Amino acid sequence: MRTTRYGAGFLALALTLTACGGAGESDGGGAKTADSAVGVTKDAVVIGTHQPLTGPAAPGYSRISVGARAVYQAINDGGGVNGRKIDYRVEDDGYNPTKTVEVVKKLVLQDKVFAIVGGLGTPTHSKVVDYLNSEGVPDVLVSSGALAWDNPQKAPMTFGYQVDYTREGKIQGKYIKDTFAGKKIGYFTQNDDVGRDTQAGLDQFVKDQTVVRQGYDTANTDVTPQLSALKAAGAEVVVCECIPAFTALAILSAAKIGYHPQFVVSSIGADPTTLSGLLQDFAKRGGASVSSAQLLSGLIGTGYLPDVALTSDPWVAYFKGIHDKYIPKEPFTNTLFYGMVQAFTFAQALKAAGPDPTRQKLVDAMSSGALKGPGLTPFGFSKDSHSGYTGAYVFKINPDTTTTVIQPPAVTDRGTGAITPYTGERATPEQVNPQGK
Repeated sequence: MRTTRYGAGFLALALTLTACGGAGESDGGGAKTADSAVGVTKDAVVIGTHQPLTGPAAPGYSRISVGARAVYQAINDGGGVNGRKIDYRVEDDGYNPTKTVEVVKKLVLQDKVFAIVGGLGTPTHSKVVDYLNSEGVPDVLVSSGALAWDNPQKAPMTFGYQVDYTREGKIQGKYIKDTFAGKKIGYFTQNDDVGRDTQAGLDQFVKDQTVVRQGYDTANTDVTPQLSALKAAGAEVVVCECIPAFTALAILSAAKIGYHPQFVVSSIGADPTTLSGLLQDFAKRGGASVSSAQLLSGLIGTGYLPDVALTSDPWVAYFKGIHDKYIPKEPFTNTLFYGMVQAFTFAQALKAAGPDPTRQKLVDAMSSGALKGPGLTPFGFSKDSHSGYTGAYVFKINPDTTTTVIQPPAVTDRGTGAITPYTGERATPEQVNPQGK
């Protein structure tokens, strides 16, 4: 997470800038610089995000901000970061790009947030990234793996969070090539940068095996035609680069037409607990009952954070403690965990920005390369890279919906570079606690 804190001396500056009506400080030519104390008082820092609390991406993803808020509450109860509490404001954009523009402008111009943290969605966030950069508003830990967030020259305020789709596609592609040599491959991807960036990685390894490519639009939940086309083409392995709802819809549609390919699912839609709930819910709405465990058994996915079922993992245990205290009735899913890690990471960057931060200091903290966390691969953050996690591991869902890692973590670049195993040690929660305890 990224947030910045400002000393009392910056409050007057913040009020002055607010009176000028800008979200940042003018450089004299109309552009905004990052040296701004908007959203910061002596005892609080205001941050905002756009999330799909309703709409096609809400199933599963609506819980991300719930996990993040729990972490912010825990941090605030511990005294905040550098003495300031985090005021976290969540706006629902319904996964609708037009609505995203509306709510983000509200956060910037009315709520006067210091930063946008974890804005969710490729088609949605794409519509506000230029605006946030022109306004000098830090735009950090974007909840999307699109390559667009890693462009320090064009978008110096924007930083990714999760592994980008091309890196993940490369890792999936190599695994498929090594494991399913000679098998016919089909792609089922979202019709935006999710699909395009992923295919750029997959095609480096399995282009010659790919016999069919099908896309979906989130406005249309009937994906039977696409699954029928995949079946008709003889695809034995289906790579599903889908948000959770459409992973579940693909699995149900395939079962309905008697199609049983090997599904390989990206990290954005492969959380077993989330999928189990969606499969049950969608089937019930259609007047049927299904066994989620049976439908998910054998599914292959990729990830970069530890599975929440690994209770012996120190980071899982740390966040489980926060979960049990603040949101015990929420299912402790990998999707919830995603939001918790994101919030912790932002607070860590805020701490690194110092007791008298500016937006530029936050950006510098993000670019320092010093941010650590629970990821099983490292962040790519530096002055020249705004990429988040740089690799992934491969897992399989067991008959009881637990998971087993079947390929250890590996890292790669967003180009044509090699994929290499990653064996670096992770920091512990105590070592990077944003409250310095």
